[in-house]
Amino acid sequence: MGISKILVVGATGYLGPFIITASVRLGHPTFALVRPATARPDSSKNKLIESFKASGTTILEGDIQDHESCVAALKQVDVVISTLGAAQIGDQLKLITAIKERFIPSDFGNDPERSVKMKPTDVAFLDKIEIHNAIKAAGIPYTFVNSNCFASFILGSWVFRYESLFSGSWVFSFSPSPRQHELKTLPRDKVTILGDGNAKAIYNSEEDIGTFTIKAVDDPRTLNKQLMIRPEPNIKSMNEVVQLWENKIGHSLDKTYVPESEVLKQIEEMPFPNNFFLALSYSFLVKGEQYFEPGPDDVEASELYPDIKYTTVDEFLNRYM
Repeated sequence: MGISKILVVGATGYLGPFIITASVRLGHPTFALVRPATARPDSSKNKLIESFKASGTTILEGDIQDHESCVAALKQVDVVISTLGAAQIGDQLKLITAIKERFIPSDFGNDPERSVKMKPTDVAFLDKIEIHNAIKAAGIPYTFVNSNCFASFILGSWVFRYESLFSGSWVFSFSPSPRQHELKTLPRDKVTILGDGNAKAIYNSEEDIGTFTIKAVDDPRTLNKQLMIRPEPNIKSMNEVVQLWENKIGHSLDKTYVPESEVLKQIEEMPFPNNFFLALSYSFLVKGEQYFEPGPDDVEASELYPDIKYTTVDEFLNRYM
């Protein structure tokens, strides 16, 4: 089997640039489907697109709403990777009508099959399940990527802002650029923790998610499987993450624990999109939905690719010292 040509849909979103970077670095002919308006020189994402071009990525103008442009793009590649955001998950159905190549849909994050279907995150999870079913019904070869938490986005942006979230002084954005909302440092005085802090979540750097995803592209062991990115050192409770941080800064933080009942109350009362953000956090930080017993169709990335030097949570936290 030769090295596959890869098309990334949603290339200019949060995860897309990490996938593009890994694809180019690992030697794949790489293509990015970009809407014509986004590809214009006066677009706010012009610098990002120019960086793609400089790396050797081929820019294909098109839109998943435009069937003809999708078909034209798909004819040029062997594998399609979608990194569309939560609001566009359902739009992938339009891709499925044209695709015959191996497809890695925009799963990432939590396993939708094993996540609580509660408002307002239920729509995103149900859309992902619908995409799974449509892919299988169409007989399209696939790999579902269960990447769990994006470390920079979760540890470096979300979980250490709960105090400001509850006070209403911070509004979550759905479409951040890479590192746009990342904190320069983590708290050195106090921290707010959802639930009792003992639920296990899994934190992977975005760079590693990109690398493991691309490694799976031409691997027959991941065909029609779920690739779980869950190396053992990155499976941590929030109490354990905070302890690691305390060890680095040399003193304890003042910890405030938010009971599960209060988290659920806040989800009901908060406006969108903050309630979406908090409900998603509830799923993995309170209910521990990322930590489950693997099934027969699950394969683990760090076991498949022991040559990959991934970033551990402990190493990741050094970025904020």
